[in-house]
Amino acid sequence: QVQLVESGGGLVQAGGSLRLSCGSSVRTTTSNRYTMGWFRQAPGKEREFVAAISWNGMFKYYANYVKDRFTISRDNTKNTVSLQMSSLKPEDTAVYYCATGRTFGSDQSPAAVQYWGQGTQVTVSS
Repeated sequence: QVQLVESGGGLVQAGGSLRLSCGSSVRTTTSNRYTMGWFRQAPGKEREFVAAISWNGMFKYYANYVKDRFTISRDNTKNTVSLQMSSLKPEDTAVYYCATGRTFGSDQSPAAVQYWGQGTQVTVSS
């Protein structure tokens, strides 16, 4: 079982920035190639893809609604993935979930995710 733990959520004003981090219990290597990324879920809505990064950091994927505002990165020496969020909007308010999987990334559906974190709340005020 892979365990993922998110941190960095909080309350920010619209236009502000926030950085989310997620630590994984497994090491990503050439023999263990796990994509890592983020989904979010707002009240009354389905869980939706936000961003992902390939096992070696060479490929990044973003949902259109966060393109040019969010940046995903990873540090395989620390088994972490981060999401730097800027120009935040009230509609970004949601619980953000760290996710990982072998095929997740190019496949951005929740079904491609093998393991989920517990989520961290991001609230953006007007």
